[in-house]
Amino acid sequence: MATRKEGKRIRNLRTKYDGMQLFPLGEACKIVASTASTKFDETIDLSIRLGVDARKAEQNVRGSVPLPHGLGKSIRVAVFAKGDKAKEAEGAGADFVGAEDLVEKVKGGFMDFDSVIATPDMMGQIGKIGKILGPKGLMPSPKIGTVTADVGAAVKAVKAGRAEYRVEKAGIVHVAAGKASFGAEKIQENVNAIMHAIVKAKPSTSKGIYLKSATLSLTMGPGVKVDLSEFRSA
Repeated sequence: MATRKEGKRIRNLRTKYDGMQLFPLGEACKIVASTASTKFDETIDLSIRLGVDARKAEQNVRGSVPLPHGLGKSIRVAVFAKGDKAKEAEGAGADFVGAEDLVEKVKGGFMDFDSVIATPDMMGQIGKIGKILGPKGLMPSPKIGTVTADVGAAVKAVKAGRAEYRVEKAGIVHVAAGKASFGAEKIQENVNAIMHAIVKAKPSTSKGIYLKSATLSLTMGPGVKVDLSEFRSA
């Protein structure tokens, strides 16, 4: 099978730094911020390879963390709740609020939202659309604070910009860390928050090296390898 050739723009970006070198986080953020070269504001992507067996439930690293500078985009939130909790969600700024009616709407193909929050009593109904929400990473969970009775606080947290992370089968975590326009300092502060949250989430059953490697990249750019020494020592 023929490999896809890289465009001239990507090849030029690769000449600006050593793609095999490990850079301290601050320097990696400067490189990524300085190589933004598209007409749109690219997302900063952080990929971390963990020393866990994601097939084991007790090593399924998952959670969320508020970012100091948010994600740099408007998050559309759907809340499944009834009565006073529905009113609370609306008051907090939820974009879509409903109960069985919203479930039926999703069944019909409605997916104009980026995050889902549900009260515990609605999870029976949510189960009916689990096959729709699950593959898109939208299934609410107590682990990330999206199954909660405190829907007002949850809506505000998601709207303010909160990174959600979940390890994939191969042991990789992919998480957005902001936008190129943030600049190196703000990107670094967001990445720091994510890294410390993932360090804190280390399963007690994980053996050997937990933080194996990490790469920062732009949506349309090559990766920059991050030196994880400071986080391993933490």
